[in-house]
Parts: sequence; structure tokens; C-alpha cells
Amino acid sequence: MRATSLTVAALAAALLLTGCDDGKDAADADSGKESKAASACADQLAVQFGPANAAPAAGDTGNVPVTVTNRSGAKCVLDGLPGVELDAGGTVTTVAPDEAAATGKTTLAKEASTSFTLTYVRGEGGGTKSLAVKSVKISLPGAAEPHGFKWSYGDIALKSDGQTPDASVTGFQQSGD
Repeated sequence: MRATSLTVAALAAALLLTGCDDGKDAADADSGKESKAASACADQLAVQFGPANAAPAAGDTGNVPVTVTNRSGAKCVLDGLPGVELDAGGTVTTVAPDEAAATGKTTLAKEASTSFTLTYVRGEGGGTKSLAVKSVKISLPGAAEPHGFKWSYGDIALKSDGQTPDASVTGFQQSGD
């Protein structure tokens, strides 16, 4: 009986001593671990490209939703905007963010999803006023490698400068509850 009470007292003292910290070192260490884990998780996110609300004819606007799902097994933070590059087989161009796209942090719980939209204007096939896109690369903030997808929605119109695609990308939008 006495051995049990001594063991309980020793355990209680050990717990009490571990709880008597000012929390600064532990909190700093925890936030550093969380920050590293949050940024490393971007490489473990699943990305689904489309299906699109494709632009049927030249001059029409199409939208391609991109869904990002957290498969990392822990909370994941995306800090910034998604990046989109269009590859026309020798010509690679970057799609600018929509003017209304807000830069910020998007936190995804385990198995949660977010999405963004690539909006484009369909170009005339084979003309100098359009870009014959073959593939798309999606870059997530904090990810080491982009996700590549085949483009099957027709040419993309170029803006009046003849070089910039008439397309934009939104910021992340929360999905679900």
C-alpha cells in the first residue's frame, strides 16, 4: 500500500513539474513544428482538374474548377494564391490572378477540400490571336512540384498585346461545411 502511494505521489510530482513551464519554449517549438508540417503538407494534397464548363466557341468564356483535397493526414495551410501555367508546346505563359483574388492563408483540416477556378476566353483555332494550349501546370503555395494536366478545352484567346492569355485564376474558396 505504501509503495503504491509513493508511486502515485512521484507520478503526481512529475506531472506537476512538467506543467510548471512558462510555455514560451514549448509554444515556440510547437508553432515551428506546426509551421513546417503545414508547409510540407502541400506536396501531399490531391488536385483534381475539371470537369469544365467549357467555352463552346471563339469569344465565349469557360471555367475550369480545380479542387484541392488534404490527404496529408493532418491540418494543412496554403499561404498565398495558386499558380497556373499554360504550355502551348514551346510557349509557356503564366495566368494572372483575378483582380478580386485575395491573398491569404487557407487552412484545410484532414480530408477537407478547397477549390479555385481558372477562367478563360476561347480563342480562334490556329490564329495569331490565340494560344494552342496542350497542357496546364498547377502550383500550390509551399509545394515543391506542380501538378500537370492535359488541356482539352480548345485554344485560349490572347489579350490585345498578343502575348498574354485572356485568362485568370481565382483565390482559394472553401468547399463544404
